[in-house]
Formats: sequence, structure tokens, C-alpha cells
Amino acid sequence: MSSVRTPNRPATTRSGSGGGRGPTRPARRFRPGDPRFRLRVVQVVVLAMLSVVAVRVVEIQTIQGPALAAAGIKDRTRTLSVPAQRGEITDRNGVALATTVDADNITVDQTLVTDPATAATELASVLGGAAASYQVRLTGTRRFVYIAKNVTPQTWAKVQALDIPGVFSESSSVRVYPAGSIAANVVGFVGAQGNGLGGLEYGFNSELAGTVGTLQYQGSARGQQIPTASESGTPAVPGVGIELTIDRDLQWKAQEALAAGVKVAQADSGTVVVMDPATQQILALATVPTFDPNKPTATVAADRGNRAVSDAFEPGSTAKLMTMAAALNEGKITATTKMVIPASEFGSSSIGLHRGGHTFHDSETHGQEDLTPTGILARSSNIGAILTSEKVGGGKFYDYLKAFGIGEPTGLRFPGENIGSVPAPATWSATTFPTLAFGQGLSLNAVQAASIYATIADNGVRVSPSLVKGYLLPDGTYQAAPAATSTQVVTPQTATTVREMLESVVSDQGTAPNAAIPGYRVAGKTGTANIINPTCGCYKGGGYTSSFIGMAPANNPKLVVAVILTNPRNGHYGGVLAGPIFKAVMQFGLQQLLVPPSSSPPAHLRTTW
Repeated sequence: MSSVRTPNRPATTRSGSGGGRGPTRPARRFRPGDPRFRLRVVQVVVLAMLSVVAVRVVEIQTIQGPALAAAGIKDRTRTLSVPAQRGEITDRNGVALATTVDADNITVDQTLVTDPATAATELASVLGGAAASYQVRLTGTRRFVYIAKNVTPQTWAKVQALDIPGVFSESSSVRVYPAGSIAANVVGFVGAQGNGLGGLEYGFNSELAGTVGTLQYQGSARGQQIPTASESGTPAVPGVGIELTIDRDLQWKAQEALAAGVKVAQADSGTVVVMDPATQQILALATVPTFDPNKPTATVAADRGNRAVSDAFEPGSTAKLMTMAAALNEGKITATTKMVIPASEFGSSSIGLHRGGHTFHDSETHGQEDLTPTGILARSSNIGAILTSEKVGGGKFYDYLKAFGIGEPTGLRFPGENIGSVPAPATWSATTFPTLAFGQGLSLNAVQAASIYATIADNGVRVSPSLVKGYLLPDGTYQAAPAATSTQVVTPQTATTVREMLESVVSDQGTAPNAAIPGYRVAGKTGTANIINPTCGCYKGGGYTSSFIGMAPANNPKLVVAVILTNPRNGHYGGVLAGPIFKAVMQFGLQQLLVPPSSSPPAHLRTTW
């Protein structure tokens, strides 16, 4: 009988040794996952991530946002100094003596240079110099290196046309001196950083320099300004312009005549001062040797200063003007007072004037002479000056020396001024007073010496010398320099008499006929003073200072010219060496000022009796 299998009943297997089959397991069915569940999981994860991002965004924007923004701006912000335009220095007619012109500094970002060797060769062809030196500056990883400084805009345009990657320009400026050495020792010069290092460039540096400004902007990683970003800062304030009292043309003539005279005299140096006696404004202030302020380091430091104010010297016989003025003003003499001058034999200890255990002499040997004070000036008698000063007295004489400005600052604000000195009476030895009478034992500078003669030229009124006529302010307005102070030193009558007496010096009877100018009345005085030898502290072997200081026209002076020569070796008399220089400068100045010739003859005062 056949067996019947129940439907849907799984077969069983049997296990055991002998390879029998055991019972069988039911097969598993594949059941697919629920997609809705998976979607919900993904949604939860995404929402969680978005929540984290949202929280972070909120944190950055609301909490850290301002700080991060500020940090970003700070990182991008560049701050530059904006140089101020240095004030111009001009002569009295507005002619530029020192000015500032635009220039460019050429820079490089070494990281952007693709071919340093080729770029170096191209730069050398434009800028000059060795290509190897440029290649060193072009090679490396530095972001900012100077290739050249203060090149002209035209030169930068040529470099820019080379289109070298990484080469840029930086705006700059350079100080130039269009007149070269003309008035160089007055104007001075600036250093590499643009600060005054000499002359009025140094003395007025704070006014000329102006105030540096600033510029803040946002830049890219390469340092270039982001055009759409804002910028801020403070504008630079230009420096004050200075108008000098100097006349460029007269200054040129003074330097030319002085250079020729120094060469003839074989002197160490020389100085010329030209002054308007009515105002004591300095129209020319020349010194030789001089220098080119465009290349100051090419000259030794001693020649870059201004000897007219920095060098003090013993004036010698030019100081006899003060001796005569004091005696006239005190009513002790007249121009024609009879004076007996004892015999003098230079080098003799017995023949001369004996004072304080010392014998004083004149420069030339002579017997007893009967001179007037006019004759004492004409022949430059030391003995006559001593006798005249003794009529005034030591204390009063000292007061006059101080009143004429010896040992007092000129007020020029010029660096390194030597104001000179005159010893106080309490310190005098037995020979001090007679020595002072003829211009030894006291010292002054060339401007002070010219000022003494300008005082006599201006009817006895001493005005503080000046070099600055006015100022051009940053807003474009002009401001005149403050009025100079004035002092009446001697009476107008005394000054007139002294001028008439000084006319005898340039006559045939005087020591400086070489200083006479045809058609004009000239008054002046020669000077030949010993220079102290520093090795012994004595006059022996120290050389001489030779000088001539004068004015014209003598009856109504328009100009005063002082000429000082230091240590001439081809002679030493002031009339011979300094007189011709005076004449050349004074003639030029009178013609330039259109001063008509004198309509009256010289005073012709008596020199003897």
C-alpha cells in the first residue's frame, strides 16, 4: 500500500554515524528593510549636522564675528608714512636755491621674479652698474627689496617698460640745489633720510620738514591695494618755505671774486659778506673753499660749514673804527685833533710806545709824526689808536665794543656760530687795553665785522643782522620775518665824521688805494692781524688775517662789503690782498642796485698838521 505524504510538511533528516541524514531546517525568507525607517535615520543625521553648522554659524556671526572681522581687516591693513613736501629755500627774488622734486624708489618682490639673470641684465642697461649686483637683489624669497632709490620718473618709466615680473615702484622725493655751489655754505644740505645736516637746512629743519602723514589701506597678499576697500589716514603737512635775504647774482659775484683773490693770495680760505646797512640784511655770504650740496660727501667737512659765522678771528686794524667812534662820540677828539705819534722802530724794545712793560710799534718804522685821527686811520697807526683809546678810558671803551656787538650772538640761527669774545676789564693785564685799541686780543666773526661797519653806514644805528626775509606758509600765505631790533650806538654826527675819516684810507695817502672805485666815494679800513699759533699760544709763526671792510657811497652808503683772508702766503697786507676783492664785489653791487655815482667829492680831511 502506498504511503501518502502530508502536504506542506517539511521532510526531516536524521543525523548519526553511518552517514545517515538527520532532520532538515526550514529555509529563511528574505525580508526587505523598511525604507521609511532609513529615511528617518538620514533625516535625523542631516538635521543634527545642520544644527551643528547652524550653531557654529550663529556663533561666528553673532559672537565671534566682530572679532574675526577685525582680525581679518587687521591682517589686510597696511599703514604707510606719507612724507611731507620739504619747504623750498629761495633767494630774495624767489630764485630756488633748494627745492624738492618727485622721484621713485624701485623695489622687487623676489618671489615673483621668474628669470633673475635676464632681469638683472635689463635693469643694468637702464640703471647702469653691474648686472651681477642686480641679480643678487632679484634672487631669493624676500617680498620687499630696494633695487634703486631716488631715480627720476623718466628712469622709472624706462624700467617699467621692461615689464619685469615682481619689479615695482615706490613714490619718493629728492632734494636738489639748482644753483650748485652758489650760497651752498648758507643753504647747507640734507642727508639720505632727508633731514638737514648743515647750514640753514639744519638750522630751520623743523620748519622746512613739515609733518609726516599716514595712509591706511587694505592690501592683498602681494601687498597691492584692494580697490574696493576703504582707506583712511592723516594728510601730510608741507614744510614752510624760506625766502632768504641773499641775492643769487651778487652771491655769485662775491664767490667768483673771492675765489680769484684767495688763489692770488695763496690763502687757506676767504670770506665775503655783503650787507644792506639800512636793514643789515645779508645780500651775499661767500666762503672759499666751498662745495656742491648735490654731492656733499665729495668735499671735506671743513669746507661744508660757513666760515663767515663759525670762524672767529682777531680783526686787527679794522677795529680802529670803533676806537675812533668811541672817542668822537665821547667828545674827546675831532677828526682833525692834533696828535703826536712817537717814533717807532719795528722790533726795537726802546723806540715805540711803552705801556705795561711792553713796547708797541707801528707796522712801518718812522720818526715822530704829527697826525690827526684821520691820519691815524689813513696810515693805520697802532700807536695812534692806543693814544686815542686812552682818552676814552678802559671801562667806557669796553662798553662801546660790546655795544657794537662783539661777543654777542648775531641772531641768524646759523649752526655752529662763534660769537667771538672781548675780555672784561676785571680780567685785563697791563697790556690788554692798549692791545684792544688796535684790534688784537678780541675776536669776532665776519658777519659781526660787517655789522660794525653797517652801524656806521646807517648813522650809528646797529640793527640785528638777518638772513631770512620771510616765510611761505603751508596754506600758501607769505609771512615777513619779524622786524630786527635796533640800537643807537653812536650819534649820527659821529657816524658821518667816521665815514669821512675812513675816506682817507682809500686815497693816495692811505693803505688801500686799490679799493677805490672811480666815480664813487668809498670809505673803509684795512686790517692785518696776527693769528695765534696754537703750538705755542703766541703770535710767532701763526700767520695773518688780512682784511678790508668798506662802504659806498660814503656820503649815503647803500652797501657794506667785508673781505677776510685767512693765512695768505703771497703777502699779508689787507689793502693789497683784500682791497681788490672788495672793489670787484662793490662795483658789481652798486651797478646791480643802479646806485648813481657820487655827486660830491670826498671829504679830504687833514691827515697831518
